[in-house]
Amino acid sequence: MPRARRTGKSGRGGLEEWLAARGMAAATLVSVEEYLSTSYDPDCDYVDGELEGRNVGEKDHSKAQGNICFYLRTDYPTLCTLIALRLRVSATRCRVPDVCVTIGEPDAEVPTQPPFLCIEILSPEDGAGRIQRKVGDYLKMGVRYIWVIEPRARGGYLYDFGHPCG
Repeated sequence: MPRARRTGKSGRGGLEEWLAARGMAAATLVSVEEYLSTSYDPDCDYVDGELEGRNVGEKDHSKAQGNICFYLRTDYPTLCTLIALRLRVSATRCRVPDVCVTIGEPDAEVPTQPPFLCIEILSPEDGAGRIQRKVGDYLKMGVRYIWVIEPRARGGYLYDFGHPCG
């Protein structure tokens, strides 16, 4: 099946433009099969049939993502550190963490087994509710650790499976 490539601005504006160009409103339902066979630029989350744009492409976000990946790949070379890997967190949801860490190479292109660590890097537009829903999806999937990084505040939050802490 050919893979469509969405183009446009990053974030929600580009996603809405892409949907509008195809005659779909932002709330138009998409099957999980269509989502998994389509390439988006930047990639987006899939939540219960709807596409959710991700905030990416800002300098602070990009620097934090690069620094985290460099640190993990340098200090923990036996771990597999991946950027923007789609995860199938449930039958009706796929999430795309900014950084994903697995113990060993994932077996599938879109893993259904929980990674060791998911990292979300916040942008100013990210709301607390949206991030909490993503963290909840990762915890339900069984992800052992989740980091939520705030680059501008130079801090973050750690979630340990079943034990959220600041």
